[in-house]
Amino acid sequence: MANKLKIDIVSDVVCPWCIIGYKRLDKAIKELGLEDQIELEWQPFELNPNMPIEGQNLREHIAEKYGSTTAQQEESQQRMIDAGAELGFTFDYFEEMRMANTFDAHILLEYAKDFGKQTELKMQLIKAFFSERKNVSKQSVLKEALLKVGLNAEEALKRLDSEEARYEVRTTQSYWKNLGVNSVPTVVFDRKSAVTGAQPVDVFKQVLLEAMGKQTS
Repeated sequence: MANKLKIDIVSDVVCPWCIIGYKRLDKAIKELGLEDQIELEWQPFELNPNMPIEGQNLREHIAEKYGSTTAQQEESQQRMIDAGAELGFTFDYFEEMRMANTFDAHILLEYAKDFGKQTELKMQLIKAFFSERKNVSKQSVLKEALLKVGLNAEEALKRLDSEEARYEVRTTQSYWKNLGVNSVPTVVFDRKSAVTGAQPVDVFKQVLLEAMGKQTS
């Protein structure tokens, strides 16, 4: 069998289009029957690296960052809700929703990679934030997510105090930024080609087939 196609997804756990993009990519992979030919790895990207640990009201944050009015935000959120529903994912936006700091989540996703549980933990954290009204910067929420995917929560949470683990995530973030990744999701195929944004399933299919063709040629 040919080598697997390596897919890196640069993303954040509080990025709505990242979960929509992943779900569409996953659908494309399954519809093409490529599940056994893909190696997937999540790469860290903080949408808000300077977000304080207590977070910020989401509406206030989006207004400050993008200049969006309340009406524009509601329209955008409805688009996400509809796109998520098509893919079996629930977005539960609410008045007091707060943007969270995600640095610790990225450290734990690196830990999960060593146990083949990275995608499971990523899904759990995204679900906690968008579907369950939970603050993914809180250790209690992170612990719950780790336990749900069968990881050693005590061992994993110790990583949060490791300067080496923190440095590793910062270095990885810098690596992708230096390659020109400045928006998420960015989906990279064999480190040769990339697409940004939550592309339609058919676009992902086309890119996958091209990437597989290049790989086996």
